Amino acid sequence: MTLGAMVYLFAGDMITKNLPKSISYPMSISLALLGIANVIFSVLLLQWKKLGFWGFTVTSILTFIVNINIGLGVGQSLFGLVGIAILYGVLQIKKGNATAWDNLQ
Repeated sequence: MTLGAMVYLFAGDMITKNLPKSISYPMSISLALLGIANVIFSVLLLQWKKLGFWGFTVTSILTFIVNINIGLGVGQSLFGLVGIAILYGVLQIKKGNATAWDNLQ
């Protein structure tokens, strides 16, 4: 996540060459900021905060929208949303009588 944010900030031209449509500088900055936000939300999840999960959800939806706007296919763009579904599933695993989701504050 952090590496992705740094690549968007400092090597956006390299990414643009591999996309079907050129990516604007504001879009690169947006993707970098979303990557940095994901790092923050990862830390919140490690601190057992529900805000971390909801933050991941929002950034995944925003990244989906950006990816569609820069010309990525729907299949590639949906990949990030699948990650949220997997994360939610993992949080539903029970240990004892409580799920990890129940233990989030």
